[in-house]
Amino acid sequence: MAAASLCGCATDGVLKAELQELTASVRALRAENARIEARIDRLEREQKVGAALGTPKAPSPSASAKVAPGATVTEAHKSEPTASSAVPPLTIIKLKPKRESATPLSTAVQVEEPSADTVTELNAVAELKAEAAPEADSTDDAAEESFARGETMLKTGNLDGGVAVLKQFATDWPRHPKADNALYLAGLSLMATKDFEAAEQVLDSVTRKYPAGDALLDALLKVAECRMKMNRPEQAKAVYQQIVQSYPGTQAASFAQARLADRRSP
Repeated sequence: MAAASLCGCATDGVLKAELQELTASVRALRAENARIEARIDRLEREQKVGAALGTPKAPSPSASAKVAPGATVTEAHKSEPTASSAVPPLTIIKLKPKRESATPLSTAVQVEEPSADTVTELNAVAELKAEAAPEADSTDDAAEESFARGETMLKTGNLDGGVAVLKQFATDWPRHPKADNALYLAGLSLMATKDFEAAEQVLDSVTRKYPAGDALLDALLKVAECRMKMNRPEQAKAVYQQIVQSYPGTQAASFAQARLADRRSP
């Protein structure tokens, strides 16, 4: 019984080995078949592409030339014209675009010499401009220095001196970009000294002389405040209403609207 069992095990081992060998052979054959099929497909595609591009086929001796009696095939090919001898060489010619000629313009311009009086007048204007340039620079420097001096006086507590300098600045340089700011600062300083009447006059001049200045809305609010301080509420109300109607959407209009609401509340 033991011997029979050993024989059975040996037989099973041989069968498994043969089965694995057959399986490996089948796989190898399948791989080889796949490679051959891929090569056939590639050759067929190349053939189709060549046919589509019109690739010329090599002429056979029977179709391209007639062999004379007694002549060899080699001699027949020698008498056959080759592709290089049949097609003459082509010469490349580059054509330049035709340039259109521009329409000729007349260059004849009549020149007239200016009169002596005109030359004298032009020279005089040039001299005046040359003389005014340094004077304008010195004027700007003087204006900036005056404004800075008045502002410094206010910051150091010299309110009376600063108000006087800033008011004089607006008088001397009324077209200066800082003229409205100088008057506004002077008005604020007068309010700080409780001189509301003088402050109202200075601030009101800002609204009248510089309606397009950047200090306009602040000056209007301060005018209304001065009038409230002097117990003139109706006049102050008129200013607040003017701000709300003429400058809606601004911060000054929101403030004026709030003050009007406060006056209406009991």
